[in-house]
Amino acid sequence: MTNIRSICYLSLLTLPCFVQACGGRSCPALECWYLNEKVAVGSLTRGPSQVKSLLRIRTEGRRAVSPQSSVDPSIQRVYVVADPAATLCHRSPSGSTRKPFCELSHFQPQPSTIKWATSLAEDLSPVYLQADWFSAAVQDLDGRHGTSSIMRASAGTNELDAVLSVTSATLLVQSRLGEPVLLDCQFWADPASPLYGSGFAVEWRYQSRGTGRLLLAYDGKADRLSDSPEEGATLDFEALHRNGNASLMLQEAQVRHSGTYICMVYLPQLLAQVTIQLEIAEPPSLSIHPSPLPLPTPGQILTVRCEASGFAPHSLELSWELKGPDGKSRSLGPGRLSGHRLAWDGTYSQDTRLELDTSDPELGGGGEVTCVAEHPGGTRRAAVALRVIGFSTPSIEDSMAMVGVALVLYGLIKFVSWTFLGSGSDETQETDKKEK
Repeated sequence: MTNIRSICYLSLLTLPCFVQACGGRSCPALECWYLNEKVAVGSLTRGPSQVKSLLRIRTEGRRAVSPQSSVDPSIQRVYVVADPAATLCHRSPSGSTRKPFCELSHFQPQPSTIKWATSLAEDLSPVYLQADWFSAAVQDLDGRHGTSSIMRASAGTNELDAVLSVTSATLLVQSRLGEPVLLDCQFWADPASPLYGSGFAVEWRYQSRGTGRLLLAYDGKADRLSDSPEEGATLDFEALHRNGNASLMLQEAQVRHSGTYICMVYLPQLLAQVTIQLEIAEPPSLSIHPSPLPLPTPGQILTVRCEASGFAPHSLELSWELKGPDGKSRSLGPGRLSGHRLAWDGTYSQDTRLELDTSDPELGGGGEVTCVAEHPGGTRRAAVALRVIGFSTPSIEDSMAMVGVALVLYGLIKFVSWTFLGSGSDETQETDKKEK
């Protein structure tokens, strides 16, 4: 949990710095595809179409800025957006010709029907809502940072004011089993808007394989949490009210947490949301049986099994490699693969069997047999030594042991030779002296 708090606080500290850095100057112009709704032409209905548009974002003050003439003749709509918090300020890497993805469409304010946001529409004057409203969805090139913004324009003008923006820096998240997970969601509301002081509501939903469920919901106006929040899913309510930090914290990642998460923020009559993908990627644990391998005779067939267990998702590629005495490796193929087996905790297991024919000259010399598992969570390896009787070359350890034994034997021979030969020479010298 300490890591979660650190990440959370760091994100809160960097957001004001980002705003400060962007304040006082304009962000790069943002190209968007404006989505036209269906239009009736006589007795026919023309389907929706896309029109290339440009958003000129201003972060300093709220003065209207006349749009400059577009250099690109394909751009048909140009808007000037007042965005004091720079939530739409997305930048491309230096030198890159690619641009962030952006969609722009009309938005219709309407009261929320969910019970924890119905109180937001009380005593709200409809005059402010009588305007042109737009919704913008922006995503960075790497697909990890995204923003959803609701903007208001006086009727007939091209000058927009960002009223509500929801941003996430973790649109794609990958986690190991048992680790804490932080799903980033920050929101900003325009203090100059009449909607600012009317309260807010936050809702987190989960979707996977066509089904969904409510994780938790919070009524910020009444300070009320939904009746049955998801176990292990929490919000930092202090940061939520202080900085608009609606990030969801999962205390312990499990396989069932993989899927789509939707962070929805409500203001009176307004709703903005971001979608986050969480993948639980747990690499497998590998074990080779039998280990160590028995010593086969030349021509014998030896069966080796590699078991991969405790991995998720089920995408896994198993293969075998042989590293010979010369240090070179070659592929032995995938072996005979079994089907996936599902464990109680949602993880999978799978194994592969390999038959080693020691009559193969490349196997007869022995070496190291390795099981390789390639998984989205990482690559894992497990190795075992292969030695064939009569053919295997000695290992480094065996060679050193043989050298040690040879040195010991040599020392013993020298000692015995010196002892016996030395005593025999002394006796001969004494006999020669007596005879003289």
